[in-house]
Amino acid sequence: MAVAKTTTIRATSRASVKVRDNYFTVEYSEERVIPDVEGVDLEKERQELWDTVNNECDNQILEIKNCYGTK
Repeated sequence: MAVAKTTTIRATSRASVKVRDNYFTVEYSEERVIPDVEGVDLEKERQELWDTVNNECDNQILEIKNCYGTK
């Protein structure tokens, strides 16, 4: 029987993209403290965290493509 309790979750997303002849790598990391209350859906919290970090990397890549243009 496990007695450990998750109190913090952390996720990091990283992606690379080639724009013209240059490679760009972006990374975003976020950590969240899980409140010590009844009814916290840990799987939902994890999914929302992954969505956040992945979306941030996607947005950074879009910004790079907009700034440097792709052909």
